[in-house]
Amino acid sequence: MTTERECDQLLVERAQAGDRAAFDLLVEKYQRRLMRLVSRLVHDQAEAEDVVQDTFIKAYRALRHFRGEAAFYTWLYRIGINTAKNVLVAQGRKAPLPPVHDPSSDKGDLYDEAEQLRDIDTPEAMFASKQIAITVTAAMDGLPLELRTAIVLRELEGMSYEEISEVMACPIGTVRSRIFRAREAIAEKLRPLLETKVDKRR
Repeated sequence: MTTERECDQLLVERAQAGDRAAFDLLVEKYQRRLMRLVSRLVHDQAEAEDVVQDTFIKAYRALRHFRGEAAFYTWLYRIGINTAKNVLVAQGRKAPLPPVHDPSSDKGDLYDEAEQLRDIDTPEAMFASKQIAITVTAAMDGLPLELRTAIVLRELEGMSYEEISEVMACPIGTVRSRIFRAREAIAEKLRPLLETKVDKRR
């Protein structure tokens, strides 16, 4: 059975040989996923669309240099993230890089604590779930860019630490550190909601 990575590689090779339609298929496949990622980094919709368009243009121009050492989509995501960073820097909104911190233990899933708030199908639970989503989104948007990128790739894109390491061009230990710090920051924002819920149950 042909894997997704092998299918992408075949399309890349066809595109490298001059088949523009093959590259168009890659664009069609990854456009929405790339837009979802970029929108988490660049909040203005028009700017995010421009970043995605620029990413595919850069990828097409650089395609002859792609050798398949990494999966195509991790290579594409790296171009997209770097393009988004350039836009933010140009606009003077560069977030400070977090200090390197490599905790020995990794926290559980981002939404583990939030599960305590979910009593299915009650109006209170529905309101709480909405508040969780708003709080998590706001907390993520407030993270330094490197932390936000790591947590988005992990939690929203479902990437492995190895894949994120490739996309962000940093060691796996740094990836774990960034995700740990992002989860800690988000959990801190969720804590008041959790405490309020516990108080209401008493």
